Amino acid sequence: MRTLLLVTATVVMSVVLVPSEARVKAIAKPSAPSSAGSIFTPDKGKFRITVSGQPVGQEEFQIERSGGDWVAHGTAQVQTPQGTSHVTGTLNIRPDGLPQRYEWSTEGAKKASASVVFQGVTANIALHLAGAQPYTQQFTFSSPRVVVLDNNLYHQYSILARLYDWEKKGVQSFAVLVPQEMTPGMVTVESLGKQTSGGTQLDELRVKTEDNEIDLFLDGPKLMRVLAPSANAEIVRE
Repeated sequence: MRTLLLVTATVVMSVVLVPSEARVKAIAKPSAPSSAGSIFTPDKGKFRITVSGQPVGQEEFQIERSGGDWVAHGTAQVQTPQGTSHVTGTLNIRPDGLPQRYEWSTEGAKKASASVVFQGVTANIALHLAGAQPYTQQFTFSSPRVVVLDNNLYHQYSILARLYDWEKKGVQSFAVLVPQEMTPGMVTVESLGKQTSGGTQLDELRVKTEDNEIDLFLDGPKLMRVLAPSANAEIVRE
């Protein structure tokens, strides 16, 4: 049983833990919602994706209110050896960070889509692959607080950053789900304080698994940069 942080030439970055059974136990609870009733603020932008200094794609995203809840939507285009891959993901989430529903689709070398419905401590996945029968799977977690971190949709790391308790700091653990891999996982997050990035002072969070790590750089609630040193991958807000 090992955790992996995977960044390939197709820029598929996911945090994966393959357990012996479909159950993941959270070690620590994320922070409580703010006094305003939500840990989120609206955000909209674009990320440039590079590997080994070469541009390979981009992602456009938006995080906004939807009634009393929030919606985080992203669309990414990534160059692969087989051509351009298009990925979209839409996450419906409560103001306190509890996920409710997630939908993703991808077109390119393969065409697929899926929906994930979160009900209490369970995540029910319905996967649709071109030319195949629909496939369903259920994962059970020890807490309903699960972070969605899907392939090539980097704005979702800003949601993880908002769940981190900045007052408490220290190492905090989070259960995650990588929907395109249909795999639950676990990450730890730690604040490294203020760091100079691109000539600007930004807050750095280190996201780690058992055998890898990535660094998030934030300007307040805004995710500005993602680094995966082992894969020489960089994602920068334009």
